[in-house]
Amino acid sequence: MKVLSDILKTVQTIQVIGNTELPVAAIVFDSREVINGSLFVAVKGTKTDGHEYIEMAIKKGAKAVVCETLPKKAKENAVIIQVENSSVALGKLSSSFYNDPSKSLKLIGVTGTNGKTTTVTLLYNLIRKLGYKVGLLSTVRNYIDDQIIEATHTTPDAVQMNKLMKQMVNAGCEYCFMEVSSHAIHQERIAGLEFSGALFTNITHDHLDYHKTFAEYIKAKKKLFDDLDPQSFALINTDDKNGNVMVQNTKAEVKSYAIRSGADFKAKIIESHFEGSMLNINNIDVWTYFVGKFNAYNLLLVYSCAVMLGFDKNEILTAISEMKPVEGRFETLRSQNGITAIVDYAHTPDALHNVLNAINEIRNDDQELITVVGAGGDRDKTKRPDMAKIAAQFSDKLILTSDNPRTENPNVIIEEMKKGVEIENKKKVLSIVNREEGIRTACLLAKKGDIILVAGKGHETYQEINGIKHHFDDREVIQRIFNELYN
Repeated sequence: MKVLSDILKTVQTIQVIGNTELPVAAIVFDSREVINGSLFVAVKGTKTDGHEYIEMAIKKGAKAVVCETLPKKAKENAVIIQVENSSVALGKLSSSFYNDPSKSLKLIGVTGTNGKTTTVTLLYNLIRKLGYKVGLLSTVRNYIDDQIIEATHTTPDAVQMNKLMKQMVNAGCEYCFMEVSSHAIHQERIAGLEFSGALFTNITHDHLDYHKTFAEYIKAKKKLFDDLDPQSFALINTDDKNGNVMVQNTKAEVKSYAIRSGADFKAKIIESHFEGSMLNINNIDVWTYFVGKFNAYNLLLVYSCAVMLGFDKNEILTAISEMKPVEGRFETLRSQNGITAIVDYAHTPDALHNVLNAINEIRNDDQELITVVGAGGDRDKTKRPDMAKIAAQFSDKLILTSDNPRTENPNVIIEEMKKGVEIENKKKVLSIVNREEGIRTACLLAKKGDIILVAGKGHETYQEINGIKHHFDDREVIQRIFNELYN
């Protein structure tokens, strides 16, 4: 069991009231999780302030409290530690409590609007193919080598993250690849972690409900690179105008990748089909099971990162040629009569645009594209009209439907989306609130050879309505409808 005084060495304190030579049984920031001997960290969250629960935490057995504001009444049965920022302290204390696991791993963080999940998952699969034990922290699920731990957030909280990394170290993992969301960076969830490398995919319109302005969104992403040490590396996409912004103040070694512009790592698409693509990566041709320019970027980034980690280039490309797309990302299903359905997680304007472009580059003039898409409730409302505008512009028919309406009225969300559709495209658009009926209608409208894109949910297996998650898997629904209609 760790001693409080040892854990506190990593944190700058304003004042300490009480004796710190006591054992710490657990670190918690939720008073409901306090056990006897806990160190309770009072964090100011977006909805609740942990300072309001200090007394409750002590009553439940917390022996020490970290806070920004001292309690009004003296707490004689607990050590009180005042710090400037409790969120930063939580990250550093969690790392220390679990013996700084990120220092025992080659930890790679991937940030950006689109491509994070695909990139970390492919890196996890690639390095395991090359014979190493690897950890993964992603939106879809977490892995400790081959053990699955279901994910609840894009980036876990600081305590959970360090606990998982400690388990990775104990399991013999040498590498860990993790998605790093802008929320996690802004909320200091990654404070105290030591990254060997940071990867930037791209940055487009998203999460403005949280960050308020695009400048603040960029600033949050950039902080990951600002905090890198000189022994680490940064990989940036120079086809994105904000790629160089990310590394303006970094101390890390900077390398670039691109398809359009000059870069250290280059790729181009030689051929593209629904079954896969032929890519040229740094002057070597490689066949992959991936489709679209956005996936070419993802694979190029994976290759670049593996090279920076010291792996053999030919071994990397051989492994890439054998890998399959990530669950819920450009995942294809085919009906008996030759209709192709594509399920993709695209839930931002840019991601949707990328997927539609990829389909339109491959399909022929006889194949119609029918898109089914919605927008999440209680999230960034400003992207809703953009989503519908793009979907209508690049599809032959568009069905607007529900996608996790949460506490909002799905009809209102759809009406807000429709405002973005240009006059000349309005005749293409149908509004069907029930998502299953929307997908069924798309299947009924499609003829042999046509393509249906069902976007927004990808790997998700639920619809969230008024706080309740109802089972709903786009892939299951499509397969069931295909079987009903065409078998």
